[in-house]
Amino acid sequence: MTGETENNEAVIQVRDLHKAFDDKKVLQGVSFDLFRGETLSILGRSGQGKSVLIKCVVRLLTPDEGSIRVLEQDVMALGDDALNLLRARVGYLFQEGALYDSMTLAENLLFPLERNKPGLTEDEKRELVESTLRSVDLLDDIGKMPSELSGGMRKRAGLARTLVLQPEIILYDEPTTGLDPYTARDINDLIIRIQKIYNVSSIVVTHDLKCANRVSNRILVLHEGNFIANGTFEELQKHEDEIVRNYFL
Repeated sequence: MTGETENNEAVIQVRDLHKAFDDKKVLQGVSFDLFRGETLSILGRSGQGKSVLIKCVVRLLTPDEGSIRVLEQDVMALGDDALNLLRARVGYLFQEGALYDSMTLAENLLFPLERNKPGLTEDEKRELVESTLRSVDLLDDIGKMPSELSGGMRKRAGLARTLVLQPEIILYDEPTTGLDPYTARDINDLIIRIQKIYNVSSIVVTHDLKCANRVSNRILVLHEGNFIANGTFEELQKHEDEIVRNYFL
């Protein structure tokens, strides 16, 4: 899924972001925009700071310097209540899926609904849970515990729990890590389908070339704390910089 989106409205704007852990500089002046309706992949080898970057976007980590605007809000200036309201509009899919092991699949989806949308009726919550599970092909597994799900099913279940709040943005942290090639392909196809169904804007953090190629409108290459290239998969394969081309071998 390559090519630029036609919408120039930036839903995330990051400028000159820095983050270090002790004396290790991880992000060194990162800047980028995510546009509405776009799927943007951030590609880089392990340890380059990809996951750190998207955690900073929703302030799961606090950057040392720089500015972050998400859905026209200054993330660094938000109090706890306002930050929680913003996070409900930005879904975050953790690498592990982050399901509650003591809850069924249905209960895992109901939990964020009850915390973030208390005005819904029981029928409305049930319909949201069922329609969301249907969109990720897990409706038949609604009563299962996380321990009964395969790795790929857990990824889809984690995505369903993110989708049930109907976010405007989704941040995917290494969505295909640890999956066999067939299951990884299914997850990639699901990312594309979710973008079409829900019209979300997405950032996909990955070191998986097949994932980046399959799901992205645009790719940024993160290397040694900053972005060194921006373009489609095909453009970056032919990039003049050898460091960039080496990522695509």
